[in-house]
This record gives sequence, structure tokens and C-alpha cells, in this order.
Amino acid sequence: MDKHTDQKRAVQYLYPPIDPFDQRMMDVGQGHRIYVEQCGNPNGIPVVVLHGGPGGGCSPAMRRYFDPLVYRVILFDQRGCGRSTPHASVTDNTTWHLVDDIEAIRKSINIEAWCVFGGSWGATLSLIYAQAHPDRTTHLILRGVFLMTQTELDWFYGGGAGKFWPEVWARFVDLIPKDEHDDLIEAYAKRLFSGDTPTEIKYAKAWSSWENALASINSNGNGGDAPGEYARAFARLENHYFVNAGFLDTDGQILENMDRIAHIPGVIVQGRYDMICPPQAAYSIAQVWPASELKMVRNAGHTLSEPGITAALVDAMDRIAVQ
Repeated sequence: MDKHTDQKRAVQYLYPPIDPFDQRMMDVGQGHRIYVEQCGNPNGIPVVVLHGGPGGGCSPAMRRYFDPLVYRVILFDQRGCGRSTPHASVTDNTTWHLVDDIEAIRKSINIEAWCVFGGSWGATLSLIYAQAHPDRTTHLILRGVFLMTQTELDWFYGGGAGKFWPEVWARFVDLIPKDEHDDLIEAYAKRLFSGDTPTEIKYAKAWSSWENALASINSNGNGGDAPGEYARAFARLENHYFVNAGFLDTDGQILENMDRIAHIPGVIVQGRYDMICPPQAAYSIAQVWPASELKMVRNAGHTLSEPGITAALVDAMDRIAVQ
């Protein structure tokens, strides 16, 4: 089955495009203003969508996983990315700032509690937010789980995933002198925060391309050529969070705190062949989360738009809608 057929199959599960009924820039302090939008039914079931990265930003396509007659959908660009300002800034930009921002959004639009929907880094942030505010979280819907552990970072930036994609890994690694290959996250950090914009964009594009190339199960190894400013924000923010181990207190903090959300209903949608966030993380949290359901999607990787991933997520939201 070719790529175009796969894309057509994925679209059949999605709801029609919908426009926001509310868009705003919200001042969250420390000089940051974040873009927030709402769409769907203003009186519907509230669901907040947490995008990946860190640094990926939200997109109109993310609105289409929810029945617009049933759900009140809230999307926002996290600090430093998308339409939020200052662009690509890592100052006062930590996991805990983002958790506070999510709460500020909830309070500002008068929502008591909501479903939390996130993939990849968005799944990380969803879990951390829910553990901090379990009384504000009615359901968790996670895709491509990432637990912000050193083991996961070593897999993706230490050569594990590179064994499956040696030619793509070589492009990523060869930009760095050999004497710095023992810590590629730190090596890229030096270039991404060099203060020279052309240098930052060059290495940001390489960082982004490595991840994009491995996102889809149908990938041919081409990570594309992301626009310079998008790549710069994405790579700087992601690298900043990874250098700082997600600003968590311990390496296994999310897994250790799963008892805080054991009672919250959840659906975990995981691609069986996810090269960026391997299935072990999703399986691990499912084992200690009694109220969760793990859907392992065969013939799927990491990408939100893959047919099996799309179908499972839409099905999860449709089932929540009738509960």
C-alpha cells in the first residue's frame, strides 16, 4: 500500500475541519505570552490538547480528532514555540512553568476539570500535569508515550535508534566532531545556543531532520527541510528540556508517581514500531495504571496521522463522549 493510500485511509476517521470560536494571546508571566484557541462546542466536554516537542506547536489538524458537536477543544502553543512569544526562548521555560500555564488557561476559561490529550512530549506533559492536578483531570488520552528518562534519551541520541537507520544517524552525527560523540545532546546544545543565528539554524535543521526521519513507519529516511525559524524553536526547546532531564527531580519520576492518577480513566495509543518512543514506556505505565487501556497499534510508528493511530484516537474520544 503506497503512502498516498495510507493518507486517504487516515483521513476517513477524522472529523471535518472546524474553525476556532475563540483565539487569544495570553500573558502567563516572566515575559511570556502564549497562543490559546478554542473550537467545537462551547458547552461541550472540555479537552485540552498538549502538543509534542517540546517546541512543536499546535496545528489545525489537531482539532480533527474530536466530534465538534460534542467537544470543547482547547489548544495552545507552549512557551517559546508556534505563535507564542518570545519565539525560541528557553528563559523561564521549564516543565513546571508549562504545568502552571495549563492551569492558568483552565482557570481563565472557567473550566472545572477536563480531558487531557497529548502525544510524545505531550504525553509526558499530560502525565506530569495529571499527577500534579489529579482533581482537574477527568480522562487521559496518550499517544506515543515518552517518560523523560535517561534510557529513552540514550536510545534516541546515543545510537540505539541509529542501528536501525545507520545512514540517517550518520548524517546527524557527522556534523559533530568525533571527540564530542559521547554526548550528542550536549554537543548540539553548544551549537543551538551559540548566539550565531545561521549556526543555530543549521544545527536545528539537522536535529529536527533526525527526528522527523524516524517518525513514520513508512519513512524513506528523508527528514525533510523544516523552515529555519520553526526548526530553531523546535530544536532549542527540545534540547533545553533534554539537557535538563525534563526538570524532573528523579530519573523515573513519572513512573514512580503513577499511584497519584491510578483512578483516572485513560487510553494509551502506542505504535508497535515507534522508533522515537519505543513501546516499553507505554507498557510500563499501563502495568501500574489500573484504570488505563493500552492499545498497541500494529504496523504503526510515532506519527499522529498514521491510519491505525488516528483510528484508535478517534475511537477513544468517541467512546468517552458517550460515557
